[in-house]
Amino acid sequence: MNKIALTIALVFGFTFANAQDTTCTYFEELRVLEFDYYQDTILYETKQITKYYNIHIKYGDVLCLHLSDKKKRYRTVIITYFDGSTYKEVLNSKDGVYYSPRGTHIMSVGKPRLKL
Repeated sequence: MNKIALTIALVFGFTFANAQDTTCTYFEELRVLEFDYYQDTILYETKQITKYYNIHIKYGDVLCLHLSDKKKRYRTVIITYFDGSTYKEVLNSKDGVYYSPRGTHIMSVGKPRLKL
């Protein structure tokens, strides 16, 4: 009986030790909201984006990126990994939810554009 309890405790311990946090950022036209699901609070809000809006992601975390422009637009997203490599992608920004890949350090999201 003690072995079963110990096994269950170890499984839960390893599960929660490797758990990752999810940070969320919501884009609507030029408005940006960063919020925390667990505390149900808005961490940061801005109504102005320069060329790119940079989001720093802690090691092991995942970014939930919600693009919600009113009209069909495209946004350029540049992903910078912890090893320094970069990847550029163009995403549809009308009602799209995207998640950052593993190893992402900085995600730079551009202004909404009409064309690719």
